[in-house]
Amino acid sequence: MDKLVNLGKSGLSVNPIGLGTNAVGGHNIYPNLDEEAGKDVVRTALEHNMNFLDTAFIYGPKRSEELVGQVIKEQGNREEVVLATKGAHEFKGEDVVFNNSPSFLKKAVEESLDRLQTDYIDLFYIHFPDDHTPKDEAVGALKEMKDQGKIRSIGVSNFSVDQLKEADKDGYVDVIQGEYNLFKREAEKEMLPYTAENGISFVPYFPFASGLLTGKYNEDTTFGDFRAKNPLFQGEEYRKNLQKVEQLKEIAHSKNVEVPNLVLAWYLTQDSLDAVIPGAKKVDQVTNNLKTLDVELSSEEVKKIHEIFA
Repeated sequence: MDKLVNLGKSGLSVNPIGLGTNAVGGHNIYPNLDEEAGKDVVRTALEHNMNFLDTAFIYGPKRSEELVGQVIKEQGNREEVVLATKGAHEFKGEDVVFNNSPSFLKKAVEESLDRLQTDYIDLFYIHFPDDHTPKDEAVGALKEMKDQGKIRSIGVSNFSVDQLKEADKDGYVDVIQGEYNLFKREAEKEMLPYTAENGISFVPYFPFASGLLTGKYNEDTTFGDFRAKNPLFQGEEYRKNLQKVEQLKEIAHSKNVEVPNLVLAWYLTQDSLDAVIPGAKKVDQVTNNLKTLDVELSSEEVKKIHEIFA
């Protein structure tokens, strides 16, 4: 087994390189997904001791949880998997609203258990905050589910620092998931100091900034999807961002590693970032992400990457 790390104070031991599964059955996120290819991605992760899987109700919706659950069941190694999912989206007719009420969250946990075909979830996140539920009450409902053995640890996602503090009033929050990458580093101001101080693990999403930090784009690349409206990909800013990625390529080249592995390895040097969960649509992306575990960064290299994106 590769070296496992503890996820904050959760009691969960994970491979620092996990798998985000929004491209496994996430038909509402990516068009034309092949479900069998998605299941192969999950199988490959588990076969390579990548034991930390991250899914959510809204991926699909529901379908990602179902497919991930099917693969875990067929592999027959449930106790070796650290399974994370999320809930908060409520469908009201055509509208989707966020609901953190205790009754809704308890129901969300039960329904996720069914779709995942398991009797416990290792980490259940409140996916987004709503505007009306006191956050410590929402977390209190998850603490009840934890006491019943239905979940093993409690997470929140997309919470501000103030919302996290309210949620963590009783010290029950183990993990927070939020946006963080070399281009979006706001979390370093208040969030990461708070999580480090309180034994909460911070799991970043969008670690590659929608692909920009993989080094595969250039000035001629065109985007016909959500990236077309993302400021990181606009005009002069896009050109400047590509220049920063070029500097990453030089460091990666000097170490004989790939840019994505260099980026992920840098995240793992940051306070309270115990694990990362890059997504994958193809089997080889899973095995490539795992090469991150072989990347060792000197303190000078950590500092240099910090300065390029300061």
